[in-house]
Amino acid sequence: MGKVTEIKHPLISHKLSMIRDKNTGAKNFRELVEEVSMLMAYEATRDLQTKEVEIETPICKTKCCVLAGKKVAVVPILRAGLGMVNGIINLIPAAKIGHIGLYRDEETLKPVEYFCKLPQDIAQRDVIVVDPMLATGGSAADAITLLKKRGASKIRLMCLIASPDGINTVKEMHPDIDIYIASIDEKLNEHGYIVPGLGDAGDRLFGTK
Repeated sequence: MGKVTEIKHPLISHKLSMIRDKNTGAKNFRELVEEVSMLMAYEATRDLQTKEVEIETPICKTKCCVLAGKKVAVVPILRAGLGMVNGIINLIPAAKIGHIGLYRDEETLKPVEYFCKLPQDIAQRDVIVVDPMLATGGSAADAITLLKKRGASKIRLMCLIASPDGINTVKEMHPDIDIYIASIDEKLNEHGYIVPGLGDAGDRLFGTK
């Protein structure tokens, strides 16, 4: 069974409060999302496999640990997920990047797929799916389903904020998935938006509506 981890850290809490603030402009919003994503990535990658190798320091030979096992793929759910990619890539520059395009039908609140491009070896990679908001959970759950159909088996989901409903939706459809969240918020409102939330992440990242 996968686990749900709400990452508690003073730096994440501080930066997340600035992200939530409606007066934070697009430039600062983008920078803060990237910074929080990088901080979260430390926790989300804690179980990556390592192996021991021998190196030589300026003083002597010694044994150290380096990454081993599967390589990593970062898969943002378009468009808001793009804002989280660079923070992770700063830590794992060799990771490949896929893209999944899903939008939410405003009436049914159901996700609609419009784009998917993944690394050819996605089945051999540890996959980190990223989206700033886990609201109804439909888009994330469908993105994970799509990845599994293409052979991915080791998948984790990383979001800035989530509603309890969104978490439950993903866990019901994908009980094996680990979910990493900076904050589990109170609820969804009647329009399907997270409360207190941060507004529309895509609009605030890119300055569009």
